[in-house]
Amino acid sequence: MTAALSIRNLSKVYGSGFHALKGISMEVQPGDFFALLGPNGAGKSTTIGILCSLVRKTGGEVEIFGHNIDTHFSRAKKEVGIVPQEFNFSQFEKVQDIVLQQGGFYGLPRSVAMVQTEKYLKKLGLWDKRNTPARMLSGGMKRRLMIARALVHEPKLLILDEPTAGVDIELRRSMWEFLREINAQGTTIILTTHYLEEAESLCRHVAIIDQGKIVKNTTIRSLLKELNREVFIFDCANSVWEAPHIEGFETRLLDEHSFEVDLEKGQSLNRVFDALTAQGLDIVSMRNKANRLEELFVAMTGNGEPAESVTEETEENTASEPATGGDRRGV
Repeated sequence: MTAALSIRNLSKVYGSGFHALKGISMEVQPGDFFALLGPNGAGKSTTIGILCSLVRKTGGEVEIFGHNIDTHFSRAKKEVGIVPQEFNFSQFEKVQDIVLQQGGFYGLPRSVAMVQTEKYLKKLGLWDKRNTPARMLSGGMKRRLMIARALVHEPKLLILDEPTAGVDIELRRSMWEFLREINAQGTTIILTTHYLEEAESLCRHVAIIDQGKIVKNTTIRSLLKELNREVFIFDCANSVWEAPHIEGFETRLLDEHSFEVDLEKGQSLNRVFDALTAQGLDIVSMRNKANRLEELFVAMTGNGEPAESVTEETEENTASEPATGGDRRGV
């Protein structure tokens, strides 16, 4: 099966000498929901920039559904929809026109682009705003507009760079449901996010990049199995005045109705519940103290701060011409 995205030994060195990517390799299979995680400056945005021709790679190969971006960039580009971090549409154009024009950039006949524009504006709750100038939209609506624009030509691969940054909880969850829906219909999705609960909830595979290198590439499930210790918070209906004693487990009292229990890898929660039941404690809820993926992420990337960083404004970051001479409109 041809990979949706194949990256082999990809490198990028900026004019300053900064090595943003140090020979990374990874594959994303068709239909996958894939998380690309890393601290600021790790190389995520550089990688995405190379995929859409905004950054010239120094070395390595990239293929999108079998199309090499050096030799067949125009064909590769048609398979991809990009939702960047920053709003990059005209704030004075109407919502419908922004999406419609993007369809034109990808060669859709106007009649088809109109149908697709209506379809995705309705799915994303923006149809009623179709004649509204983009500057009048809320931040969350602008995020949804970016997604509608990226999907108008119905790409096989959708790349989302921090799509829910600054979005309220209710809207974030509605976007999650929409992304699950289009993924179930066959769209391959690559997600970068700093909300690690988002990656854990949505994605099946994950690559963690740190200081220009892939430090982990596996399934979310396999990654979580590497967690050696979890802390659970238990809430009781009845009052507790000291942390319950559970043989083999560390416990700490938080307040008169809640306490923490440390669970080492291999220990069973059943033993915890048996002990609490024997002590007459009525447990009404239990939750992780911290997101599990977040704990692993911090462990793998140190303190989450890059040793060096490169700004998005450097002269070499944005290519002055396409690497392959292909049409770059609409990227």
